[in-house]
Amino acid sequence: MIHAESPSAEEDLATVHLSDPPSIYESAMSSVRSPPSPPYDTPSLFRAITVTDPRREIEAANPLPGSTSFVTYSVTSSDHHHQALSVRRRFRDFVTLADRLSASHRGLFVPPRPDKSTVESQTTAQPGEFLERRRAALERYLRRLAEHPVLGRSEDLRVFLRAEGRLPMAGPTDVASRMLDGAVRLPRQLMGEERPAAEEAAQPARSGRDLLRIFKEMRQAVVNEIGGARPAAAVEEDREFLERKERVQDFEQRLSTASQQAEMLVKCQHDLEETMGELGLAFIKLLKFENEEATCDSQRVRAVEAKRVATAAVKASRYYRELNAQTVKHLDTLHDYLGLMLAIRAAFSDRSNAQLTVQTLMSDLSSLHGRAEKLEAASSKIFGGDESRIRKLEEIRKTIRVTEEAKVCAVREYEKIKENNRCEFERLDVERPQDFLSMLKGFVQAQVGYAEKIANVWENIAEETRHYATDRTLSV
Repeated sequence: MIHAESPSAEEDLATVHLSDPPSIYESAMSSVRSPPSPPYDTPSLFRAITVTDPRREIEAANPLPGSTSFVTYSVTSSDHHHQALSVRRRFRDFVTLADRLSASHRGLFVPPRPDKSTVESQTTAQPGEFLERRRAALERYLRRLAEHPVLGRSEDLRVFLRAEGRLPMAGPTDVASRMLDGAVRLPRQLMGEERPAAEEAAQPARSGRDLLRIFKEMRQAVVNEIGGARPAAAVEEDREFLERKERVQDFEQRLSTASQQAEMLVKCQHDLEETMGELGLAFIKLLKFENEEATCDSQRVRAVEAKRVATAAVKASRYYRELNAQTVKHLDTLHDYLGLMLAIRAAFSDRSNAQLTVQTLMSDLSSLHGRAEKLEAASSKIFGGDESRIRKLEEIRKTIRVTEEAKVCAVREYEKIKENNRCEFERLDVERPQDFLSMLKGFVQAQVGYAEKIANVWENIAEETRHYATDRTLSV
C-alpha cells in the first residue's frame, strides 16, 4: 500500500522563506522570469510503440561459457508519418531512460518504470511467463511515456526509440562514485578554493557531488523541522497547491481501497471459474460411470442429461475465465493510478527539495551579509583600514556574488517545478474522469455481456430438460 506523505513535508512545502534583505530578494526575483508552460497542447512524436521478441544474449566483453547473460527486447516505434523503426534495448537501458527523464523533468508526474524482479524471474515456474509479463510491462511503460504531452516529445525518449545500435545516452553515475567525487571536493570547498557553479545549485544536492551543500541543506531541514529561527524576509504561500496535495492524499487512500476490492473480485471470479470447471469434470465422470455400468434405459438417459450439464458447466467456466480477463483489463486502471501516485509523490519531493535549496542559499546569504557588515564595522575603526580584514571582506563579497547567482538559478528552478506541478494537476483533472468513465463502461459492459452468455447456457439446459417437469405434472 502507498502511504501518504508526512505532515512535516507538507509544512515544508507550505512556505518558502527567503532570508536576504528585501532589496537583494527583489533584485533576484526581478531577474527570474516566469518559466514557460510546458507544451501540453502539442501531440506526441510517436503514433505506436510495441515491445516484442525477448532474446537472451551473452555479455560481449566475456563470451566464455557461464558468462553473465541478459535479455534484450525489440522496441518498434512508428511516427505520424507511418515510418517504423526497430531497436534492441535491454532492461538497463530502460533504467537509464527513467533516470534521465526524472532528472531533466523535475516536477512532472513521470510514470514509474517496471521494477527489475530478479527473484521472480528465478522462481517463476515457466520462464516464458516471466519474460512475457516483463515485455508487457515495458511496452505499457513506453506507451505511457509517449502519451505524456511533455515526455512524449522529449529528446531522451526520441533517442531511446530511434537511435540504432547501443543506447548513446550515458547512464547516471553510481552513488559511490558521486560521493567519492564530493569527498574529494569537500576540503577545497571548506578552504574556499572551490565554489560550485551557479547552475549546479539548481540541481538536487542529494546527487552527492556537493557534500558541503548536502550538509547545509540537512541543517536547514532540521531547523525547519524543529521550528527554529527560519529566514523570514519574504514568505510565499501556495494554498492552492496545499489543497490539491490534500485531495491527492485522500484520493490515494480511496484508490488503494478500491484496488484491494478489485483484487478480491478477480479472485472470487477466478474461484467461480475453477468451481464450474470442477463441476463439469464431476458430471463427465458421472456420465462415464452411467455408460459403463448401465443396465437399463433410464441410466443411459441420465448419462445423456449429465453430459448436457457437464457441457454447460464447462462453457460457463470458460465464460468466467474470459470475464475475469476482461475485468483485469478494465480495472487495471486502478493499478495504473496507484503507480501514478508514486510519480506524484516524486514530483512533490522535487518541489520540497528545490524549496530547501532556496531556503539554504538564503540562509547562506544572510550569514554572509552579517559577516560582511561585521568586517566593515571592524575595519572602519582602524585608520587606513586593516589589510587582512579588507582581503577577507573582498573574498566574502565575491562569495556573496556567486551565492547570489546560485540563488537566482535555484529560484528559477523552483518556479519551474511549481509550474510543472500546476500543469500536471490540470492535466490530471481532465484525464482522470475520462479514464475512470472508460474503465467503468468497459467493466459494466463485460459484466452484462458475459452474464447474458452464462444465463443463455443454463437457459438452454432448462429448455432441454423441460419435459421432466411436464412428465411429473402429468403423473400427478
